[in-house]
Amino acid sequence: MWELRLREAKPLSVCTARQGRVGLDRLHTPALCPAWGCLNSGLEMAMTDLQSYWNNLQHHTQEISSGRLIVRRGQPFNLTLYFKNRSFLPDLDNIIFVTETGPLPDLAKGTRAVFSLASHGGPSPWIASMETNRANSLEVSLCAPPVAAVGRYLLKIHIDSFQGSVTAYQIGEFILLFNPWCPADAVYLDSEPHRQEYVMNDYGFIYQGNKNWIRPCPWNYGQFEENIIDICLELLDKSLNFQIDPATDCVLRGSAVYISRVVCAMINSNDDNGVLNGNWSENYSDGINPAEWNGSVAILKQWHALGCQPVRYGQCWVFAAVMCTVMRCLGIPTRVITNFESGHDTDGNLIIDEYYDSTGRILENKKKDTVWNFHVWNECWMARKDLPPGYGGWQVLDATPQETSNGLYCCGPASVRAIKEGEVDLNFDTPFVFSMVNADCMSWLVFEGKEQKLHQDTDSVGIFISTKSILSDERDDVTENYKYKEGSPQERQIFLKALQKLKAGLSDGPYRADKPSRSTPVSGDRSRSLATPSPRASDVIQVSLKFKLLDPPNMGQDINFVLLALNMSTQFKELKVNLSAQSLLHDGSPLPPFWQDMVFIPLAAEEEKTHLCKIPYTQYSRFLSMDKLIRISALGEVASCPEKILVTKIITLAYPAIMINVLGAAVVNQPLSIEVIFVNPLLEQVEECVLTVEGSGLFKKQQTVFIGTLKSQHQASVTLEIVPFKSGQRQIQANLRSNKFKDIKGYRNVYVDLGL
Repeated sequence: MWELRLREAKPLSVCTARQGRVGLDRLHTPALCPAWGCLNSGLEMAMTDLQSYWNNLQHHTQEISSGRLIVRRGQPFNLTLYFKNRSFLPDLDNIIFVTETGPLPDLAKGTRAVFSLASHGGPSPWIASMETNRANSLEVSLCAPPVAAVGRYLLKIHIDSFQGSVTAYQIGEFILLFNPWCPADAVYLDSEPHRQEYVMNDYGFIYQGNKNWIRPCPWNYGQFEENIIDICLELLDKSLNFQIDPATDCVLRGSAVYISRVVCAMINSNDDNGVLNGNWSENYSDGINPAEWNGSVAILKQWHALGCQPVRYGQCWVFAAVMCTVMRCLGIPTRVITNFESGHDTDGNLIIDEYYDSTGRILENKKKDTVWNFHVWNECWMARKDLPPGYGGWQVLDATPQETSNGLYCCGPASVRAIKEGEVDLNFDTPFVFSMVNADCMSWLVFEGKEQKLHQDTDSVGIFISTKSILSDERDDVTENYKYKEGSPQERQIFLKALQKLKAGLSDGPYRADKPSRSTPVSGDRSRSLATPSPRASDVIQVSLKFKLLDPPNMGQDINFVLLALNMSTQFKELKVNLSAQSLLHDGSPLPPFWQDMVFIPLAAEEEKTHLCKIPYTQYSRFLSMDKLIRISALGEVASCPEKILVTKIITLAYPAIMINVLGAAVVNQPLSIEVIFVNPLLEQVEECVLTVEGSGLFKKQQTVFIGTLKSQHQASVTLEIVPFKSGQRQIQANLRSNKFKDIKGYRNVYVDLGL
């Protein structure tokens, strides 16, 4: 329900009469007095109706509030002025409007505007128009320019009556947001389905897993939940930019490019009291495991409740999800992007180096070059007048603190088109993003004190780049937005173009090309030969290796797989293979091996053999990382042949999803029961089980249910009663954690009817 909210108008000051006013005698005509009342006094305000409900409905902010005025720039909004003593006379009264934002509003800088009903085409870009003039009331329309700074505004009016007195009234506050519905706004998006998905949708999916197993992780963005708009504005005020120079910061808040960089830096806490502390250590005892979060609302509210101190903890998908919430709340179209096999090139030469020992296990990289199993960032839609024509549209912003940009831990906005075209000299941080999707990956064998180089993949980094589809729960592959098809002439040309620009030092940031350009690969996608350059034909190993899983890799079960070995020569080969398995962290960093084996496989000419392998749950469970990633490796060699062959495979172990059943029809303000069914997938008892459930428009706050102990492979259920308070398409997100696992997820979409 909505209500009419009237504000009593309080005079701020009264100014004395001015020179040159029209004489009062000519105004006191018999024809005027009966219709308009006594004209012996100036026009006096009684109260104001900000028409918050109707304005917010027209400005697509009704989900945020129906009682507070929240409007978008470049679009008119109406308010009604009520007067105490008489009606408004257009020829005799002048109403001057004043809007102010920031702690130091300034007319010259645009953070203060003065405009009136009679000043169309005047110096102020703000516009006031008269809509309806009734007895003792006046409806007016105001419109902020499409370049106005976003944020909180104070609205005042000055009434300049025929008597020569000017009375000032403080009307109240309103919030001004970006407007993707306005063609003149830099964030304008010309598709209503796109606007509904990237601005209005308050839930979604973040894609995780690995290139062979992509899974959607449900997320509650909740950008319209209670107090989120205030927390987002508070976030801007806590930025270093505002703390150092608040006046300039508020002036620049009209720029989507500027706002996106400020928010990007504030999501992490590396430079300031940002929203989230990052943690990749596997020790989360003094905070929340990043995998446990279901949504952004709890994180932002906790940050606010802690006095704007960082929340512990986040990793890339949490940083990106929270940034999506803030940007959508402010009105900038935003989506979450997952890049599988994401490069992290620390020295800017577009080469990711990986090192292996003689057993095939991957070694820690001292340079910190890594290939992340997946990495998550944001794309925000905006014009880029600071770049050449054609580079607006989707822009990459990465709030995960990896490298600094102009001294702060933020990344972007980098034009997606610039990344695809290799224009790494365009702002901001385009070289780093280019390397995440386009770097080469080279493997090195550390053996007997020497490093032997593998001329490795040119197409393994940056694949299956994914986001949620528009108004659908399906995955949308947007890889072609970032790069031309791998192996095509265009892709090769773009890589060399970017590398040349890096060598020439044209790019922004610390990137440089101090290593040779890519080498030509000499091995297939799965088997990689390591040797000194240009081996003799008699020294070529002529054997291929490949891993194949026999069963889906489910948590709690043994991992069964085979090693396929093929002799591609016409000669007998005695193959020696070192096998190993080790857990990986999300950022690609290896943990010590927990399983190793050595086998000898005799291969007749052109013969193929399989070697059966098994890693018991009891063996891997004690060494598994939070990300449930296991890398299996095989390093093969043949006697008297210097060349070696390496094959690797990454396995992500899966949990059974939580099931959610909706028991009845969902109607606004009517009780609704939901059943949450979950199972302990392990062959052992788990303790400290906690279920968390949330969903925007369905739950006023996140609900926590303490389950306690779950026996081995035991199924249990919980029934909850909720009262939906918003209509339309909604989503329930659930997470189950225990002392043995942290992120068994589930979701259910629910359509809530408005009812009578």
